[in-house]
Amino acid sequence: MRYEEDGPRVVLLDQRRLPDEEVELECRSVAEMVEAIRELAIRGAPAIGVAAAYAVALAGELGADLDEAAAQLAAARPTAVNLAWALEQMRDDPTPAHARALHEEEVERCRAMAGHAAGLFAAGTRALTHCNAGGLATGGYGSAVGALRTAWQRGVLERVWVDETRPLLQGSRLTAWELESAGIPHAVIADSAAASLMAAGDVDCVVTGADRIAANGDTANKIGTYSLAVLAAHHDIPLYVVAPTSTVDLATPTGSDIPIEERAAAEITSRFPARNPAFDVTPAELIGAIVTEHGVHRAPYAQSLSALV
Repeated sequence: MRYEEDGPRVVLLDQRRLPDEEVELECRSVAEMVEAIRELAIRGAPAIGVAAAYAVALAGELGADLDEAAAQLAAARPTAVNLAWALEQMRDDPTPAHARALHEEEVERCRAMAGHAAGLFAAGTRALTHCNAGGLATGGYGSAVGALRTAWQRGVLERVWVDETRPLLQGSRLTAWELESAGIPHAVIADSAAASLMAAGDVDCVVTGADRIAANGDTANKIGTYSLAVLAAHHDIPLYVVAPTSTVDLATPTGSDIPIEERAAAEITSRFPARNPAFDVTPAELIGAIVTEHGVHRAPYAQSLSALV
């Protein structure tokens, strides 16, 4: 993802086309950026925060109403707090230079948290991950997948189990593509196969990203994460959440206060009635550690997270 003054425009890799095609999408207006965010051409909590920052810069360059632009962007994806965080960061300096600085800082945060998280891996770790929390989702190195990349570089990661992540297959389309590009051994599994792998002793830890972390440590992430957390707890397997401090929302007391986006039923079926919540909330007591760029945070999270933001 990058901002180009020629236009001006925001250029991003269209994640809807991966892994079969690597196609760049050019957004030349706030409306086009809102559509790209809403339709998941760009997705992942930190990445849509960066996209929102670039969109504000674009609005400023085009002479658009910045308050109206911010309102449109904030409504595009309500669950991920990074989007609102980025809009607030851009309020006093809505320039391309500031947006680029936020982008660079996000990448550096990911590298730092990846290093901390990789320190939790024992030699020969077989990790399971859900959805996509790699460079595509963060504008650079990756949060949960960044931890896997660093663990692989350190020689402590044996392989990764990649949940396909229904209904839009962000795992089998995006995470597998990123791991393949990095040369990390992996295998895609159906979401429903996780329990049997855990029971067989083939999973040593679960590693995910987050879209919003409440003050008490309850964490919203892609639908299906809560199920994995319950399974992991039953099998005495630690679940680690890896996310930047821009994902921590101390103004949200608990997970029950996190708005959960409901997406179109057509993503599941074109014939029958359907419910399609995009996220679920994992209770803090099921999370072994929350890792940010500042280090590894343990329960009680109301205390360990309180000093971060």
